[in-house]
Amino acid sequence: MAKDLTESSHDRQNILNNRYALQQAEQHLGLGGVEFEGDTMFTKAQVMVLYEVADATIERYLSSHGDELKSNGYQVIRGAKLKQFKSLASGTLINEGTKTTALGLFSFRAVLNIGMLLTESEPARLLRSRLLDIVLDVMAERAGGQTKFINQRDENYLVSALQEENYRRQFTDALDNHVEGNQWKYARFTNLIYQSIFHENAAEYKKVLNLASKTNIRETLYSEVLNLISSYESGVSHELEQASTAKGRKLTQGEAESLFTSFEKHPLFKPLILDARIKMASRDLCFRDALHEKLEAYIQSVPEADFERFLGEKSHSLEEQLSDPETLAVLKRLKDR
Repeated sequence: MAKDLTESSHDRQNILNNRYALQQAEQHLGLGGVEFEGDTMFTKAQVMVLYEVADATIERYLSSHGDELKSNGYQVIRGAKLKQFKSLASGTLINEGTKTTALGLFSFRAVLNIGMLLTESEPARLLRSRLLDIVLDVMAERAGGQTKFINQRDENYLVSALQEENYRRQFTDALDNHVEGNQWKYARFTNLIYQSIFHENAAEYKKVLNLASKTNIRETLYSEVLNLISSYESGVSHELEQASTAKGRKLTQGEAESLFTSFEKHPLFKPLILDARIKMASRDLCFRDALHEKLEAYIQSVPEADFERFLGEKSHSLEEQLSDPETLAVLKRLKDR
C-alpha cells in the first residue's frame, strides 16, 4: 500500500528504526555532512541547501515536530562541544557566523526525518521516494526475498510453534472428549480464539495477509501470538474438562461457547492480548505491508530491537535453523516431554 511519510509518524519511525535501511541510505544518497562524535552531522544551513528551503521553514518544523526530531538526533550544542565541532567543520558551515554561541545540528537520522516531513520541498519528495525503494530492497534482501514468513526468522519461533502444536492436540482432544458435535467444532472454537486475540477469523486473517487457502495460519504468526494461543488452548481445555466432569456428560456447543466467553474475560489475559495486538498490527504493517483494519488502533512504530530480531545477524531462515544441531536438540527435548 502507498505510504505518505509526511502524514504517518509510524511509517517515518519504522524507516528510522531500521538501521540496515539507514546504512544503505547513507551509502547511496551521498548527502554529505561532518563526522562528529561517531555520527554524520549537518548544520541547519546545510539542511536548508539540501532541501532548498528557507530558514523559517526549518524553524517551523522544529517547532511543530521538535520532540520527534530530537528523538532522532537533532540537538543544540554550545560551549566546548560547539568549539570542537567548529574545528572539525572548518570551511563547511554556511552563514553560521563566527560569534555563534549555540548551533543546531541534525544527525543523519534527523536529516532524513525532516526530509520525510517537508511538504514544500521537491528534493525532499525525491528523497522520500528513494528511501521507500531502499527499505523495500533491504527488507527483501535480508528476509531472503520472502516477508510472508518473516515471523519464522525469529529465533524463538520454532520453540513457540512446537509448544503450540502440543497444546493444540490437548485442545482438540478436549473438544473430542468433552463437547458434543461434529468435526466443524474444531474450526468454530479455533476461530473463537483468533477473534478473541486479534478480532479476525481464519478467513479474514488469510485475506489480510493474502495467504493461499491451504496455508496454515499458525506458520505465519509471531512467537508472542503463538504463546498466547497456547495459553488459550491450555486454559480452555482445562475448563472444558472441569465443566464436563461436573455435569457428568459432554457439553453442548452452546455451553462450551458460554464457557469460552467467560474464560476470555479473565484479567490475566488483558495485558497479553494488548501486547499481541500491538505486535501483530505493527509488525505486519511494517514488514508485510499488511493492514489489519480491526487492529488499526493498536499500530505503533516497530522498535529497533524488532529489526534486529527479524533482519539482524541472529535471524535465520527456518531451513537454516533446522540445520543447526543445538536448535534440533532443544526441539527434541521439547517434543519428548
